[in-house]
Amino acid sequence: MEKDAISEEPIEFILKDFPGTRYYPKFHLTTWHPTGILDEVLAEKVIEFVEWEEYIQDAPFDRYIDLSGFTEIRIRPNHIIDIARRRRIVRQPVKSAFFADNPIGLAIAQVYERLMEGATMISVRAFINPDFAAEWLEVPVQILFPPTRTADARH
Repeated sequence: MEKDAISEEPIEFILKDFPGTRYYPKFHLTTWHPTGILDEVLAEKVIEFVEWEEYIQDAPFDRYIDLSGFTEIRIRPNHIIDIARRRRIVRQPVKSAFFADNPIGLAIAQVYERLMEGATMISVRAFINPDFAAEWLEVPVQILFPPTRTADARH
């Protein structure tokens, strides 16, 4: 690992509703490693949080969402379509990377990616490999893992 690659420590967001969220100022990246159940209520809370942060931030920030910690996904296809329609309008260029290590999470991320194609300021990609997500986001792969996991433990 390069010594200066992660020289700036992450800032952990103190958000009761979003444990596992970290911000890396050096990379303008927010990572989120949620656990439990992804449902429409949680999806709305996340969208509202991101929209609020975009509104108050002077600089854009990329996002990495690790869907592998969800034990269950309860979200209707129409809700994903509504979210994509709402998120297509972003003020500054950003990237949103979704990582999933299971077929359901990956399928949902890929549907969202396809729905976001053609958006002018936001690029969305679904990944089954965090190395590829790190390359696309232009960040060290180590920062994409939850604090309790290391790159060696992923295989």
